[in-house]
Amino acid sequence: RIAVNPAPVEAASFGAGGPTAVGRVERVNPARTSEVVGWAATVDPAGAAALVTAADAAHRAWAARAPEDRCALLLEAADAVAATTDDLGPLLARELGKVVADCRGEMGFAAACLRHTVELAPEVLATTEVDDGAGRLRVERVPFGVVVAIVPWNAPLILSILKVAPALAAGNAVVVKPSPLAPLAVTRALAAIAARLPDGVLSVVHGDGDVGGALVAHPLTRKVAFTGGGATAAHVAAAAAPLLTPLVMELGGNDPAVFLDDAHLGDGVMERAVFGAFLTSGQVCMAAKRFYVPRARLGEFVEAFTAAAARVLVVGDPLDEHVTMGPMVSAAQRDHVVRLVDDARDRGGEVRTLGRVAAACDLDAGWFLRPTLVTGLDDDAALVSEEQFGPSVPVLPYDSLDEAVARANDSELGLASSVWSADEDRAFAVASRLEAGMTFVNCHNRTGMSLRAPFGGVKRSGYGREFGAAGLEEYVQTHAVHAPAAVRAGSGVTAAANAYPGQT
Repeated sequence: RIAVNPAPVEAASFGAGGPTAVGRVERVNPARTSEVVGWAATVDPAGAAALVTAADAAHRAWAARAPEDRCALLLEAADAVAATTDDLGPLLARELGKVVADCRGEMGFAAACLRHTVELAPEVLATTEVDDGAGRLRVERVPFGVVVAIVPWNAPLILSILKVAPALAAGNAVVVKPSPLAPLAVTRALAAIAARLPDGVLSVVHGDGDVGGALVAHPLTRKVAFTGGGATAAHVAAAAAPLLTPLVMELGGNDPAVFLDDAHLGDGVMERAVFGAFLTSGQVCMAAKRFYVPRARLGEFVEAFTAAAARVLVVGDPLDEHVTMGPMVSAAQRDHVVRLVDDARDRGGEVRTLGRVAAACDLDAGWFLRPTLVTGLDDDAALVSEEQFGPSVPVLPYDSLDEAVARANDSELGLASSVWSADEDRAFAVASRLEAGMTFVNCHNRTGMSLRAPFGGVKRSGYGREFGAAGLEEYVQTHAVHAPAAVRAGSGVTAAANAYPGQT
């Protein structure tokens, strides 16, 4: 077990001018709910609005810097956030309930993402110019201004840095609003980044939905980047609509994993499948949430999955290095999954409890929920048709590949999916038939992610992209400067005015 200081910590909103706190929100340890991990100091809507105004002033000087100067500071920031790993990994585990190795990984990812963004910036942000027989055209990539980033609790630093890194590299200022369910470590990590930047370029604000609404609706907010659920996304979009503020939305998914009839079901494959479903106790937007398996191999799959879970799933205190699955983030999220599993059982589904409990773990001390696998459900069962966002997955048999694809696509959500096959070319062919923004092959969830691969949803899973060049391009606009050949050649006013593009 890791030795940590159990004294409560406080995270304050910060930015140019220093917003005044009006209250605080308490965060307890999901593994031991009697333990207060800390508090986040909150502001009111007026304080949030003042941060946006200050960020707008800061952005202008930041945008005026040469891109290479901005990137040099971001590299320093990458080193600074990497240095927080030992301190903030355990803090994040205590406030979120995610296993400590995963929490340390958030700090490492933030550093890697900043460095990768710096590598991409020279090409993506470069001004291009052509001067030829058609005229002279220069295309500049310019920042929006102030970007508001609203992030959820399940990977607070990762989901912040996917917005912060490209937005800052492009010359924007960023105001981040974390979730009150995991506000502490992310604030300290972002403060380490902000300390390497000019005052006001990166701010953090804590507060309720009214604070988020004030950020989104502010007339100086030029773009909003949101990750979260569909219901909250609708409120964000409504707040942005009057000023036509553009949005990047990465929303939930009900992500299918389709096993083909030739898929290997060996130990390594099945352990990837188990972790694909149950990382962070299943509380991941891109987790595997529905498994489709050929009917003839259903029994084999269930037994292999159950055996793999027995090997690798250990439920317990996330600070225990041997634990691989911690508690749920809240009682409400735990109770939501319990209702889905109870409904599945009432419908005649067979519920298998998976994995094992660490010897020292008291499940009643926190918001723990044992992982389960459910068979015998129809597609209209809530556990199948809804995003459960927790540690329970249905396994569904199919009789033909066309049927499997149709059922996998039978959802209003389309974030991620996966195809599992011994034949990679066949898997890629099937992947092209799935309605998703990202399809993994022979893996699912974090194992299949890449900093170079654009990530985002289709249908009601959102729009816009994160990661890679596409993620950086979300935070710039093009400014075209054009002298057409017709006017440079001295053509008459009437001839030039009546010309259409492409005419000779």
